[in-house]
Amino acid sequence: MRLIYFLITGILFGIVMTKSEAISWFRIQEMFRFQSFHMYGIIGVAVVAGALIHFLIKKTRFKNITGELIDFKDKPKTYKASLFGGTFFGLGWALTGACPGPLYTLVGHGYFIVLVIIASALIGTLVYGALRKKLPH
Repeated sequence: MRLIYFLITGILFGIVMTKSEAISWFRIQEMFRFQSFHMYGIIGVAVVAGALIHFLIKKTRFKNITGELIDFKDKPKTYKASLFGGTFFGLGWALTGACPGPLYTLVGHGYFIVLVIIASALIGTLVYGALRKKLPH
C-alpha cells in the first residue's frame, strides 16, 4: 500500500513539474542567463514551502507514512563541501538543462535520451562513493 502513496506523489510531482514548465530546457537556460524570473520564482516558492513544512513538522511532531516520528538531526557546518558539491550540481544542471527531479518527468514524457543523463548521474554518485574519503567534508 505504501508504494501506491509514493506512486501518487510521483505522479503529482510530475504534473507540477510539467505545468510549471520546470522541465523546459528553454526555461532553465533563461534562468542561467538571467533572462527570466520564472524558474527563480518556482525555486523560491519551493524553498519557502519547504521551510514552512519543516517548521510545522518540528512543531507538531508529525509522523511519517510508517507511523515513526520524524526527527531532524543537525548536520555539521561544512561550507567547503557544500560549495564543492553545489558547484558540480550547478554545472551538471547547466550542461544538461535539467536537475534530477525533472529528469524523471522527462522520461515519463517519452524523452528516453534523458536516461543517458540519469545513468551519468548514477555513475557520478558511484565515483563520489569511491572517492568520498579523499574529498573535503
